[in-house]
Amino acid sequence: MNKVFLKKIAALLMSATVLPASAWATGYTETKYPIVLAHGLFGFDNIGPVEYWYGIPSALRSNGAQVYSTQVSAANSTEVRGEQLLTQVKQILAVTGAAKVNLIGHSHGGPTARYVASVRPDLVASMTSIGGVNRGSKVADLLLGIAPDGSLSNTVIVSITNGLAQIINFLSGGKGLTQDTLAAAKSLSTAGSLKFNMAHPEGIPGSACGEGDYQVNGVAYFSWSGAKPYTNMLDVLDPALALTSLVFGMDKNDGLVSSCSSHLGRVIRDDYAMNHMDEVNQTIGLVNIFETNPVTLYRQHANRLKNMGL
Repeated sequence: MNKVFLKKIAALLMSATVLPASAWATGYTETKYPIVLAHGLFGFDNIGPVEYWYGIPSALRSNGAQVYSTQVSAANSTEVRGEQLLTQVKQILAVTGAAKVNLIGHSHGGPTARYVASVRPDLVASMTSIGGVNRGSKVADLLLGIAPDGSLSNTVIVSITNGLAQIINFLSGGKGLTQDTLAAAKSLSTAGSLKFNMAHPEGIPGSACGEGDYQVNGVAYFSWSGAKPYTNMLDVLDPALALTSLVFGMDKNDGLVSSCSSHLGRVIRDDYAMNHMDEVNQTIGLVNIFETNPVTLYRQHANRLKNMGL
């Protein structure tokens, strides 16, 4: 066996021994309200056996949580995705009989879920942003700068990325979900995020890298993110994230989002040794073996919500 695999096994065994027994107890993740997961750009609920939230829903369900992985447009504006998510939240509430949900959004799923919490706070108990693009991403700014509206490069890039979004949508069984990568890029840009935050300011920090209000309109706000773009030599996505991280200069980032941009409400941590995909246990569990496993972070957060009566 190679040494990397052996190290990963050892780390997993060690984590099992150092975690308190209560972390594996029945009901540890049993929140009062269902947990609703909102994916990021080019995301999905699942494609065949591969979940966007790799291994996370089952880990939460194993100790009592009700978990729903939603699917919105793989690429579109925050508002369009937000309305799609709101429709699904209403459906989940109707099925479960619950009064509210706990929203968890990754990447573009952060502002997507924030939209729901902002327009219908009566339906939301908590809103958690993970690697969320809450103040924009310099990667989106760069792409829009390279390929401005009306240019040939813009037409080519939009055509290719819209095609990719449509393929993802088809493979994951999405129906009737429109794709618009240009609208997505504009929403994820610094200017687009600022405009969105003016309409939906809940939980956004008042300072550039501070914390926001912990609770607004009865909704509890949380966030966490990684700050290490390259974490596992076996992960095929890590080199790309290491490259995109250069756009941020000296600013802490996870490869696609700066640590400060990820801040929302109560900041649990913004410096986990994880990259943007590690935050959802991707690619297929190939994450940093020397950092807390991301699945554990979701379990701990579910327990945090439970203890708050959420």
